[in-house]
Amino acid sequence: MKKFDKERALLAVAGPVIALAVAFVLSAIVLIASGKNPVEPFALMFEQLGFSDIQVLIINQASMYYIAALAVAIGFRMNLFNIGVDGQYQLGAMMAAVVGAHAALPAFLQVPLLLLTAVLTGAFWAGIAGVLKVTRGVSEVVATIMLNAIATSLIVYMWKPDVFGVKIGNNNTTGEMHESGWIPGIAMGEAGEIYGLVVLAVLLGIGYWVTLNRTRFGFDLRASGASESAAAASGVSPKRMVLTAMLLSGAIAGLAGLPILLGDTHTYSLNFPTGIGFLGIGIALLGRNSPVGIAFAALLWAWLDKASPELDFHGYDKEIAVIMQGLIVLSVVVSYEAVREWGLRRQQRKVGAELAAGHVLGANNTTKEVAGR
Repeated sequence: MKKFDKERALLAVAGPVIALAVAFVLSAIVLIASGKNPVEPFALMFEQLGFSDIQVLIINQASMYYIAALAVAIGFRMNLFNIGVDGQYQLGAMMAAVVGAHAALPAFLQVPLLLLTAVLTGAFWAGIAGVLKVTRGVSEVVATIMLNAIATSLIVYMWKPDVFGVKIGNNNTTGEMHESGWIPGIAMGEAGEIYGLVVLAVLLGIGYWVTLNRTRFGFDLRASGASESAAAASGVSPKRMVLTAMLLSGAIAGLAGLPILLGDTHTYSLNFPTGIGFLGIGIALLGRNSPVGIAFAALLWAWLDKASPELDFHGYDKEIAVIMQGLIVLSVVVSYEAVREWGLRRQQRKVGAELAAGHVLGANNTTKEVAGR
């Protein structure tokens, strides 16, 4: 049993390691092709890890990436491709900002209200795609892509001054939220503050693991993702699980923008970060839908984001980090398939060896019986 666990752990780690190695090599080839030093950019970015202010920025950014990737991972567990995480998290943050600007409750009520607003908004937006899939057979990929576009248009509408918008210079905002909804950060001296909702990201990761591995719902979710027909035979409704997974994925996605909203900006404006939902797809893939793996992948993505601006001061384009992120996603797909094929061949060889050994043992026993007679 221990040997099996070691082999399974090795296969789980091999995919990400190969993907990262291939991505680094391909990025170096791109640098060489452009006449640049293939090593110095990575050395410069690694140096940034030693600065405390960069460390704080990485942790803060990783908290949002982590929540978004968890939302994607829930869909992956059901073989659902929730591309709408970006729209769900932006709309969730927008609605939380609007409520936070117009409601002035005590902090012990205001903060849960904002969290609940984001959760319900994200769940509702993802639920539309879920309902369309289970009732009309509409692909969740198509539905969520279209819902992303609708979410963007809806946000633009809500920014209008006669709706919820507050114009500040050339910036569209929802107005500043009441302080009772602000969540204080963890002071790190001159390095700045770590968002208080980093704790939420940790709790969501723990809850994700417990739900999937220690509850009946988690078992049904994984079983439905592995084989809908087999799950249905055991009494699980595939349609119900699809809708539930989409609702849960959207609910978590709605929280992805709250660490920066409640911990820093305190308003939803044109400067609010976008694209986090799409990055969550690559992070979930690299982390193999594991809460620990996703955490490392989120930190890696955040490091590439926050360390790359230093490249501009040394004659390199910071876009090398974006290129590397794209190469990681491509490498992940290829490496995981290669590792899966290798694992299957290894299992087939072991089964063949065991069958051959059993055949030889049976032949020896037969020979002894004949000799005994």
